[in-house]
Amino acid sequence: MTGTPEPPGCTVCGGTVAPDGHCWDCGEPQPAYRAHIETTLAAGAAGAAGVSDRGKRRGVNADAMTLTEAGAWTIGVVCDGVSMSPRADRAARVAADVGAARLRAGLREGALPETVLVEAAARAGRAVGALAASVDQAPACTYVAGIAGPEGIWCAWIGDSRAYWLPDDGTCMALTEDDSGRHDALTAWLGADADEPVASVRGYRPPGPGRLLLCTDGLTRHLPEAEGLRAVLARRGRATPVGHGLLEDARMLVGYAMDAGGQDNITALLIRVGDTDHRELPASAPYRDSCHHGKRRFF
Repeated sequence: MTGTPEPPGCTVCGGTVAPDGHCWDCGEPQPAYRAHIETTLAAGAAGAAGVSDRGKRRGVNADAMTLTEAGAWTIGVVCDGVSMSPRADRAARVAADVGAARLRAGLREGALPETVLVEAAARAGRAVGALAASVDQAPACTYVAGIAGPEGIWCAWIGDSRAYWLPDDGTCMALTEDDSGRHDALTAWLGADADEPVASVRGYRPPGPGRLLLCTDGLTRHLPEAEGLRAVLARRGRATPVGHGLLEDARMLVGYAMDAGGQDNITALLIRVGDTDHRELPASAPYRDSCHHGKRRFF
């Protein structure tokens, strides 16, 4: 006889596991849920791929990633659940999905990249805040989003998840600066126990092809420098092609962190960027607009 297999029971009480990976009966997260995730996106002349892994020390993968597209734009969002908060994995998944959906809609409507990036981060923050039972029981996560199109690349972030530009040739660079203070404690995050989220935004028009990397601190604790990240990818001995090659690259980055101890959840999402128009973007100092929506910096 054939049929649909019974879903696995809770590893703690034997109860029913809900779609969000927690037990309906006791509420405990299930270790195998989302333990290793891979995703790819073939977007026009570009491509994108991501890998997320629970690591070796964490019981649950509280990282989340979303890939999508809007016309010529490729969109990626990566979030890292704050480990000290309840249901941090749910916060990360909600933020990644809500942020990506707003980016897709806004870019299709013709919104400016920096404007829709700020709006998407704010909407993701409100969605995460709505998950809280109280300020003392507030799911929380960090947030980084990146978009790549014919006019260049842009990223926005809140917290310590990062974006890097890794060109095939030339100088690598970090595009984000951690929102953290003494002892690397977060100074900004998404959640009901945080201040109103204010995303920082940066834009860059690269002179040649390369990869936009979005990642969580499970990777950057082992590879904090942009050149080190590219050096790992260079071991393949060739420039990354479109499509499946990006997935192999993401696997390499996650594998490096696993070999280094895998102390945290690890996520690496790569977006391929082709040749772009290298006209200089207008020079601009960091600013907050009249609605206090965000900070913008250009390279």
